[in-house]
Amino acid sequence: MGSGALQIAGLLVGGIGMIGTFAVTGMPQWRVSAFIENNIIVFESIWEGLWMHCIRQANIRVQCKVYDSVLALLPDLKASRGLMCAGSVLSFLAFIFAITGTKYMRCTQSCWQAKGYISLVAGFLFILSGVVELIPVCWVANAIISDFYNPVVNVAQKRELGEALYLGWVAAFCLTAAGAIFCCICCCCVKTRSYRYSAPNEYPTQSQHLHRKTESSYSISQYV
Repeated sequence: MGSGALQIAGLLVGGIGMIGTFAVTGMPQWRVSAFIENNIIVFESIWEGLWMHCIRQANIRVQCKVYDSVLALLPDLKASRGLMCAGSVLSFLAFIFAITGTKYMRCTQSCWQAKGYISLVAGFLFILSGVVELIPVCWVANAIISDFYNPVVNVAQKRELGEALYLGWVAAFCLTAAGAIFCCICCCCVKTRSYRYSAPNEYPTQSQHLHRKTESSYSISQYV
């Protein structure tokens, strides 16, 4: 009962992380315009994402345009494209493996051990997807902070951390937590199974009793 509840919790946390990863990959709010010093045009904000850049005017109208060329992207955004796509695929595969390895899926008795290994694979994939997602999010955040405090960079080109980065950190944490849950479930099941198999059989079975009675009766009749 406890392992089933943990599996449901792992699926929920992993599902939240997977959906968050998909959202972060498509959101344009990775780099947002910073209003500092003489930049007082507050009715217009600029968003820069992995696939498009947008201009939001007076919190009402939003105009977005897909990048004409990959070469127009900054190096951190170029690498983030591939890493976020890889993280999305890994999180989706981990979620599928996690569903397949749950105890609530119908399965024959001979494949319970295989389901334990499937849950372990799902845990590793969740952790790997969380790490893969954390790399581009931290990389872009570090580049934004470095440019913000760099006096050489023009004020109009300075950016702040967007909502996508904060959501990326939360999604990466959820994926890693889900992976840890599934790995712990698999390790606990393996320990329980090995303990059951290694437990000594102190009491003789019914067949052993019958065999002993047969031997004793045979020896008595032979003696007579």
